[in-house]
This record gives sequence, C-alpha cells and structure tokens, in this order.
Amino acid sequence: MSKRKIIIRKGLEAADGLSLGISMVVAVLLGIGLGFLLKNITPWLFWVGVFIGVAAAILNVYKAYKAQMKSYEEFEKRDALIQESLKKER
Repeated sequence: MSKRKIIIRKGLEAADGLSLGISMVVAVLLGIGLGFLLKNITPWLFWVGVFIGVAAAILNVYKAYKAQMKSYEEFEKRDALIQESLKKER
C-alpha cells in the first residue's frame, strides 16, 4: 500500500471518530431542545427530552461499535486467508 493511501486511510478513520463525537453532542443537544419545547406543557417533560437525547447518543455509540466489530471481523477473515495462502506457498 502506498504512503498516500495510508495517510488517506488514517485521515478517514480520524474523521469517523470525530463524527461519532459530534453526533453524540448533537443528539444530547437536540434532546435538551425538545425538552425545552415540551417544558411549556409540563415541567417534568424537560427530563423526558434529556433522556431521549442521551438514549440517542448511546444508540449512536452502539451503531459505531457494531460497524467497528464488522470491520474487525472482515480484517480477521482477510488475515486468515493471507496466512493460509502463505502456508500453501511454503
């Protein structure tokens, strides 16, 4: 793999991690905003909005975890195939 491709791949991985952090903050802020809107109906609905925002942030982390695990499993399979082909060559 060329040096340029490695640099691009590392940049994409960093951007993926950054987007997860941003999506968590946005989810919580949207939940708080929803809570402020619902607070006019009754005060305790603010906390419902906060809970929805935190739950959405946790869901974002879970989805990112599942995607990383899938990527890791594909990497393991590819590594096993490479090891197997190297053994056959010997």
